[in-house]
Amino acid sequence: MDSSNSKEVEVILKVVGIIVAGGVGKRVFGDLAAEGKGDLPKQFLTLGEKPVLTHTIDKFEKCELIDEIILVVPEDYMGYCSQTIVDKHSFKKVKKIVCGGKERQDSVYLGLKACSNNTDIVAIHDGVRPLIAPEKISDLIKSCYQKKAVILAIPVKDTIKRVEGGSVITTLDREKLWLIQTPQVFQYKLILDAYEKANEDGFSGTDDSVLVERLGHEVAIIEGEYENIKITTAEDFAMAEAFLEKKKKRGANS
Repeated sequence: MDSSNSKEVEVILKVVGIIVAGGVGKRVFGDLAAEGKGDLPKQFLTLGEKPVLTHTIDKFEKCELIDEIILVVPEDYMGYCSQTIVDKHSFKKVKKIVCGGKERQDSVYLGLKACSNNTDIVAIHDGVRPLIAPEKISDLIKSCYQKKAVILAIPVKDTIKRVEGGSVITTLDREKLWLIQTPQVFQYKLILDAYEKANEDGFSGTDDSVLVERLGHEVAIIEGEYENIKITTAEDFAMAEAFLEKKKKRGANS
């Protein structure tokens, strides 16, 4: 899609980024604890020179097709996030900071309910995936304009086996297996209906798209990047720092 068409989409649609950073789990990440970082939720730990969540918001701020951002954070950190993240870094697109729920699915639903009625498309993203490329967010939004439900995924590299009771049951065809990432982008009404149906049925999914699949709706895939990791463990944090350093060097040499 050329630049004129992307502008046309921007005029027609209101696109909201929902960044979910509602987790309150505090893990001591080895050397990070010695630096005084171990007592913060991981979305607020310093990656490079900025908090993880700051990197994430920045990618959405730079995406031209995102009109506004809703942050979903733990209740005890709403003020902290407002002052230390949003105000300090002058993010203009962050319009609301919403209190998160008990589980991720609860937090996403609260983010969806915070969207204004004229929202057309939502891009739901994990706050601890700070290395998402703004161009990938744009690609998803453009595709969603036609397909209504689009997610990022990367091909599986390793052989995957199904195991039960300590024994291999079968070897899966890795050509058909993909690792799912975020953002996941949807027509607003579709994903809201999917969440309300899941809540009605008491269904809990491991990602947003599975709730849409339950409605019988097709979910399209755009290939993502291996650098778009989710920071869950100390090893993930170290990997994110290495990727960030690599990006800096790449930029300095370009």
